[in-house]
Amino acid sequence: MFCFQCQETSNNTGCTEVGICGKTSEVANLQDLLIFVLKGVAFYADKANALGLRDDETPLKVARDLFSTITNVNFDPDFFVQRIKEALNLRNHVRKVFFTAYEQKHGHPFNEFLPEAATWMANTREDFLVKAQTVGVLATEDVDIRSLRELLIYGLKGISAYIEHADVLREQDSAVCAFIMEGLAATTDDTLTADDLIALVLKAGNTAVKAMALLDRANTSTYGHPEPTQVNIGVRNRPGILVSGHDLKDLEQLLEQTKDTGIDVYTHGEMLPAHSYPFFKKYNHFVGNYGNAWHEQRKEFAAFNGPVLMTTNCLVPPNDEYKDRVFTTGVVQFPGLVHIPNREPGKQKDFSPLIEMARRCDPPIPLEEGLISGGFAHHAVLSIADRVVEAVRAGDIKRFVVMGGCEGRHVSRQYYRQVAEQLPKDTVILTAGCAKYRYNKLNLGDINGIPRILDAGQCNDAYSLVVIALELAKAFDTDDINKLPISFDIAWYEQKAVAVLLALLSLGVKGIRLGPTLPAFISPAVLKILIEKFGVQPIGSPQEDIAVMVG
Repeated sequence: MFCFQCQETSNNTGCTEVGICGKTSEVANLQDLLIFVLKGVAFYADKANALGLRDDETPLKVARDLFSTITNVNFDPDFFVQRIKEALNLRNHVRKVFFTAYEQKHGHPFNEFLPEAATWMANTREDFLVKAQTVGVLATEDVDIRSLRELLIYGLKGISAYIEHADVLREQDSAVCAFIMEGLAATTDDTLTADDLIALVLKAGNTAVKAMALLDRANTSTYGHPEPTQVNIGVRNRPGILVSGHDLKDLEQLLEQTKDTGIDVYTHGEMLPAHSYPFFKKYNHFVGNYGNAWHEQRKEFAAFNGPVLMTTNCLVPPNDEYKDRVFTTGVVQFPGLVHIPNREPGKQKDFSPLIEMARRCDPPIPLEEGLISGGFAHHAVLSIADRVVEAVRAGDIKRFVVMGGCEGRHVSRQYYRQVAEQLPKDTVILTAGCAKYRYNKLNLGDINGIPRILDAGQCNDAYSLVVIALELAKAFDTDDINKLPISFDIAWYEQKAVAVLLALLSLGVKGIRLGPTLPAFISPAVLKILIEKFGVQPIGSPQEDIAVMVG
């Protein structure tokens, strides 16, 4: 195996025997082969799209499979063997559709070059594992082309996660679907130069903005616009179910099925922002948030006592102490864990196994008590835009610092808490994603009633931060975000954060600080481009970075 897609990759170079995330070399290799086959699907789908054969269902299937390869999502080798078989069948179907349409249009069969991803075929696990050894990241020998291809693929993985969440709520975007096919197919084209790939990477960023807007529309049209909310972080003396991940539809259906059962429902990690949606406030047994970010789950899941539902990524391989209480659903799977099947058309998922288990469990062990604030997505912040602009013009707010992104295990991530603590009192932090757990329980006060930490929500709600910045630009009569009193100090961990980074770059944002380490998949030459064109730079010390950001 060779994997360097996450921030914690071994020695910041690559995992070669087992993933730091816990995935085995077998799973890593099968994921590589699945992506290889999906490139073949995309090759035909992109060409079919050029003939005017619109097909959103194929890209959505590809996106679902790409999502399953994101860090900390799926650890089950059997799942990937099955997905490879189904992807090969899908590729052959799309090929047949394209070949037929091409011949009808041109009067002769398609006879152009076919990449190996479009032709390779096998049907046994043994053959899959042999082939997987040759199609991974290192199959691209040129280090800079490899870097740009992987940057593009990881951006596509993040985009895929967002459109999968939106599709659950029946929102789709044909342009986003088409680009997933275009971008993935481009990684099979050895004629593309570094400049060609850079253009595609920026197009991926533009597409990421569209994907996040799509998901924002899906969430807010279904559950209402998030509103400023105080969320309880203590516990009640009743059995509970803990929900982690990002999928609001799963949370909705679990809350419906646990009404009047005497069971409370708590959020964990990236599910915290659900408390700010008006829709969920009608459930009296939706009582609060338990714990912190994903990497704390081994301690926190053990203390919770009740069942835990993982709805999307951020699963850490569970300990035997609580393994029998962890349930997965959607694309998340781990060998030995009970998996809740996908919902059938017109029906809900069946969460009765969790409910029956919860009845027999003790209440959660208290970890902390108090309240934390959330719900400052774009609709809420823009409703007080006049106050914000007035505070800036009066000099009461001197700077906004965007500190969104992912949380992780590295001790060096204390940097983000230290920055939050040491920022001048005339600065406001804009955040989204689980990186906020480093500082969202600090009492930083407010400026003229405006909280100094404005939490927009999940990682995908980074879109809110973009909307807020663009609207501030309008208020200050400029079309350049970089002329605003805003600095970007971003934490990254996995591939959705890569999509967010590309989104910011596509909008022309310059001077982004990125940490706690720079991505291992960025080659020196590509890093030079990012530095020279966009001013991307590694984080330094809190004191040095604060001096520059607020200067």
